[in-house]
Amino acid sequence: MAIREIRVEGDPCLNKVCRVVDKFDERLHQLLDDMKDTLVKAQGVGLAAPQVGILKRVFVIDTPDKGMVEFINPEIVKTEGSYTDVEGCLSLPGKAGMVERPMKTTVKAFDRNGVEFEYTGEELYSKCICHENDHLDGVLYASKVVEWMDPEEE
Repeated sequence: MAIREIRVEGDPCLNKVCRVVDKFDERLHQLLDDMKDTLVKAQGVGLAAPQVGILKRVFVIDTPDKGMVEFINPEIVKTEGSYTDVEGCLSLPGKAGMVERPMKTTVKAFDRNGVEFEYTGEELYSKCICHENDHLDGVLYASKVVEWMDPEEE
C-alpha cells in the first residue's frame, strides 16, 4: 500500500469525466487500498480516484459511524429533501463554502469484488456521496458554493 499524491485545483485530471471500471482485479484492489491509506493520512472524509490522478469511477468514504466504504461505478438512484452545510475538499485546501445537497441519497455501486449493493446515506453521508460522485464527472464543489466561508470558522 502507498500514499498517493492528492491533486489540487488547477490539475486537469480534476475536470475530466471518469471511465467505468470494467475489471475487478488486483490493480483495482491496489488502487482502493492506496486511496484508503491516502484518505486516512490526509484526515479526510472522502476521496475520489481523479483526486489521485486516476480517471476511474471509484471513491471511498470514511466516517466514524460507518467506517470505510468503497464505491465502484456508483450511480445515484434517488435523492430526497435538501439542506445546506459547509463543505471542503482535499483538492481545494484552505477553502470552505456552503453547498446545498440532498438530505438523503440512495446510490447503487459495486464493491471491490464486483458485487452490486445499494446504500442510502443521510445528511453528512448523503453530502459525501454527492460530493465524491461529482468528482467522477469532473465537477468540483466550488462550482456549487452559495457562500464562501473562512475555513477556520467551521
